[in-house]
Amino acid sequence: MKDWLDAYDERDWQTTTEGSVRYALLGLGWWTMDLALPAIENSDLGEVTTLVSSSAEKAQRLAEESDVDRGISYDEFHAGEASDAYDAVYVGTPNAYHLEYVETAADLDKAILCEKPMESTVERAEQMVDVAESGDVPLMIAYRMHTDPAVRRAKELVADGFIGDPVSVYGNNTQPLLEMIPDHDQWRLDPDVSGYGTSVMDLGIYSLNTARFILDRDPVAVQSQMSSHHEAFADVPDERSGSLLVLEDDVKMVTTTSQNAHEDTQLKLTGTEGQIDLRPAFHGECTMHLSRGDLSTTVSHDAFDSQREMREEFDFFADRVLTDGEIVADGRHGLQDMRIIRAVHEAAESGDVVEP
Repeated sequence: MKDWLDAYDERDWQTTTEGSVRYALLGLGWWTMDLALPAIENSDLGEVTTLVSSSAEKAQRLAEESDVDRGISYDEFHAGEASDAYDAVYVGTPNAYHLEYVETAADLDKAILCEKPMESTVERAEQMVDVAESGDVPLMIAYRMHTDPAVRRAKELVADGFIGDPVSVYGNNTQPLLEMIPDHDQWRLDPDVSGYGTSVMDLGIYSLNTARFILDRDPVAVQSQMSSHHEAFADVPDERSGSLLVLEDDVKMVTTTSQNAHEDTQLKLTGTEGQIDLRPAFHGECTMHLSRGDLSTTVSHDAFDSQREMREEFDFFADRVLTDGEIVADGRHGLQDMRIIRAVHEAAESGDVVEP
């Protein structure tokens, strides 16, 4: 096995320790305030200087409570107020609002870290890519699993031939959304805001994207089934979803997702010679179970929670912004996920095999 078994959380991607990126955070919900903000505060290459919300009063109050320099409204952000106080924006609003803030950030010549999924529809995601590329501004989609040590080591193992030729992938991501947020009118259950649906957009994207990243293969065909049962999911088609995908080189992938189930996350990759099983996979403390022949071992890092995952994500982004380095999960990478998600929904609606 590799030496990294004894240095599991080493940053193999870092290219600089110099400089700092100043962030404006847009969308001040619990994810931004409880995870993103402290992640940046604990990062090596970033600091938060500006909070942006629908209300200037709310933004100013949260800024004072969080010891951040300033808080401004979305209208003030669009007008360019305080734009000299930050170098980059983190867009953590609901999906359908990402594009308008990316457009303004590009106009202001700011680097952009946008939450996944990058928008509500493929068409709006395409507009986002065009905006960033025409404005020549860095755009990264916030796939925090790309900097998780277990995922990066899994990618390395696959490339080194540990599992042989990849044969199949199983991905599952479920959570009890209504227990976490007991509100039937929340935005994840509103297709006008969330996009194509709720479970695949919000949860299934983890399995799909992480498999793409580890295997360096994209889906070429999709079959899918969806259903909704609880009254809170009446407006979205995928309270429960299951899909069969064929990836390049004839790798078969099965994914299951639900926003109304016991929390469980797993990504299992099986090859002709061995297996890598990430379990739990996506909600902090990503643990890697390895097996090949008579070998079986488990590698984990107890301290690697979701906030630390985000710290790594922010420092990776800052590293690339400060050095003008390559951003792996750029807008076109995120756009491909949007096309895959659209294909999953089209396949469920039509009953046909759909090519992304």
